Amino acid sequence: MRIVISEFISLDGVVQAPGGPEEDTDGGFAHGGWTHPFFDPEVVGGAFAEATERAEALLFGRRTWQTMAAAWPERAGDPFADRMNALPKYVVSGTLAEAGLGWNTTLIPADKALSRLRELHDTPGGDLLVMGSPSLARTLLAEDLADELRLMVMPVLLGGGKSIFPSDGALRTLELASTVTSPQGVNVCTYRRPETH
Repeated sequence: MRIVISEFISLDGVVQAPGGPEEDTDGGFAHGGWTHPFFDPEVVGGAFAEATERAEALLFGRRTWQTMAAAWPERAGDPFADRMNALPKYVVSGTLAEAGLGWNTTLIPADKALSRLRELHDTPGGDLLVMGSPSLARTLLAEDLADELRLMVMPVLLGGGKSIFPSDGALRTLELASTVTSPQGVNVCTYRRPETH
């Protein structure tokens, strides 16, 4: 399966709490919901719709899974919500229990995450889509398990917050596959690992 990471991201590389003020206040982060002024249904919404249409399953870290699992089931009836709810999901966690997960979700225990993610990556199939989940996304990039980065680059500086990028000093080269700019100035950039990889 191709592992695709899809993120709202600021110009200074922050991905924390794009959806709302209480989503993730770790480190005193005070800008939750910062994406709202830049969202448009056609370009930015279309990028998410396209990614979920191509996905065979969704992959989350615990915090993002809990936020999504609390929000999406009650939005049934909208085509995007119905797709989100129907897709199989995996959540990487060291604290959640398999019993009672719901939302069509399978647990990947944190202590077995890398081996299980490598197995999924090597399994034939469509895209395994990661949304949000900055710690998980950073690990996937560090372990060379991400095949594609789809970044919704918003024209805003947030001055600090969580990032998806490894800080291990390693050089990683990507190829730009496409860029689309929204009327609000968002660049939807798709990067892929070089074919020679």
